Amino acid sequence: MSCNHNHARADNSNRNPLRDPDLLSAILCGTFLLAGVIAPRFGADELTTHILLWISCAVGGWHVTLRSFAQLFRFQLDVDLLMLVAAIGAGVINRWEESAILLLLFSLGHGLEGLATDRARNAIRALGTLTPKVARVVRAGIEQELPVESLVVGDQVRVMPGERIAVDGDVSEGESAVDQSPITGESVPVRKMVGSSVYAGTVNGDGLILVTTTKLASQTTMARMVKLVEESQANKGKTQRMTEKFTRIYTPIVLASVPTIIFVLMTFFSMTFADAFLRAMAVLVGASPCALVISTPSAVLAGIAQAARSGVLIKGGMHLESLGTVRAIAFDKTGTVTQGRPEVTDVVASEGSTEQDVLAIALALDQHSSHPLALAVVRRAKNDAVSAPEIQAIRAIPGRGVQGVIANERALIAGPRAFGRDKNPEIPNALRERIERLEAQARTVSVISIGERVVGAIAMADQVRPDVALIFARLKSLGIRRLIMLTGDNATVASVIAKPLGIDEVKAQLLPENKIVEVRALMQTWGSVAMVGDGVNDAPALATATVGIAMGATGTDVALEAADVALMADDLSKLPFAVGLSRRARRTIMQNVVISLGVVGMLIPFTVTGVVPLSWAVVLHEGSTVVVAFNALRLLRYRDLP
Repeated sequence: MSCNHNHARADNSNRNPLRDPDLLSAILCGTFLLAGVIAPRFGADELTTHILLWISCAVGGWHVTLRSFAQLFRFQLDVDLLMLVAAIGAGVINRWEESAILLLLFSLGHGLEGLATDRARNAIRALGTLTPKVARVVRAGIEQELPVESLVVGDQVRVMPGERIAVDGDVSEGESAVDQSPITGESVPVRKMVGSSVYAGTVNGDGLILVTTTKLASQTTMARMVKLVEESQANKGKTQRMTEKFTRIYTPIVLASVPTIIFVLMTFFSMTFADAFLRAMAVLVGASPCALVISTPSAVLAGIAQAARSGVLIKGGMHLESLGTVRAIAFDKTGTVTQGRPEVTDVVASEGSTEQDVLAIALALDQHSSHPLALAVVRRAKNDAVSAPEIQAIRAIPGRGVQGVIANERALIAGPRAFGRDKNPEIPNALRERIERLEAQARTVSVISIGERVVGAIAMADQVRPDVALIFARLKSLGIRRLIMLTGDNATVASVIAKPLGIDEVKAQLLPENKIVEVRALMQTWGSVAMVGDGVNDAPALATATVGIAMGATGTDVALEAADVALMADDLSKLPFAVGLSRRARRTIMQNVVISLGVVGMLIPFTVTGVVPLSWAVVLHEGSTVVVAFNALRLLRYRDLP
């Protein structure tokens, strides 16, 4: 006696009352029932009235009958069969109005429940419809429209302004702003230029771009995301597993009680078989656990759908529920709390030099290097519109820096400890004091000299992500008790970054295997712990935590596979949304369980004693099922509001 209302429909379109079997049955059943009720008032004879009621029962019960026989062939008993038997029983004893009302309410309940469930399913299906089916492919200089399934890696795809991008790839020509919200949930378009990655299903902005395909249609980020969301529906949470175990034990007990109820009512309360049978059917309807069975999967479906629409991939009900129980969150530092790349924070010029002089010489030395510190210098120089002087004989000094010749003088950029020895000039005292202060603030400092003179220094640091302090404060307001930073960096740098952010604890100088040990220790202390990392070098720790959360999972296979939850954009602000949604989903699941068990607990004694007749048992049973479905549907409107 499980709930098998055919919730998972093959039809991917939205429900139309004239196409949906349950809603169509309800409309026709109600029409003929109304005609049968009012016919005697217009002089219709008893036979005409009965014919109208028989037609009402037939159109209201045909779909229930088909489903019931389909379940019987599978040797399964469900609530559809119970409703059909109850309706037939009412007709046998000539209570056709009650039979028609029962079938009307049952079909209407099915239809409304299906409308609610389909809204959640359509939110997921909508993701899969975003990717174009054809693409403008340029091969041998000729442009042609081809199905995306026929494209191969390396194909050139032209994307016009305002079009959806059909493939995952890299921009090879042009520049544009791309709306990535279908995948990442970002509200602001992202500027793309040559070398930038773009994703299928996103929307091109104002520029014409040429994209080199890097993944087959079946392997795009959107395709993998939709597949994982669909698979996540089969990943059951703890509450759903407990509910299913309960119904397996509960169902045979209720079924076995039916003949006992009929016998007791006939023997000790002198009821006729017909009345005892109807009351037993009312008990069966009232005791049916249909609302309980859908209470968890409906909420999980809606929660996962809303998360996916907002750029958060939650890989199953188990992880949705687990994230809602998290009490502590551990964060990797580099690439998670920080942006993962150094930026210039200070440019300090010695006496007789200017900041432009310092940047110009540094740019000349660093402009051809791929070192992260050199790239930071180049970005700052370009941002300040600084031009590099002509330089010759550039060469790297292993472990020290870079040197070259500018205007016949030796130019050098290196760490402070390289100066004052090996024929390198001494750093002036005033500049040295400033460098020591910068290093105490966890800055990495490069000193620049030309000839025998130190012209200045450039300080760099990995920048903290914007609004991280506000994000952490929001997590605390959601009930997170402890925030911990786990990093392989030194303790001084980690502490300087963590202190102003409200992080409660810092664990520094950790190897990947050390992070696993720390996560296990946190789980012993706090029970349920989430680990947030970039999904690559943090994969072991992500797998160890109660919930592993990967940052910036667009295009990253390791992140999507290793994590239980993936923030598709490189955006930590989605974390409070994910935690808040999971907590709301858990509350919704608990509300649904209470509603469904409460109605069953009320209906069993009330139907046994006759306080609630069969028709009202159907009203309350189907009503509770619809309430549970629509309560779960509210998760589709969840927004993270501080």
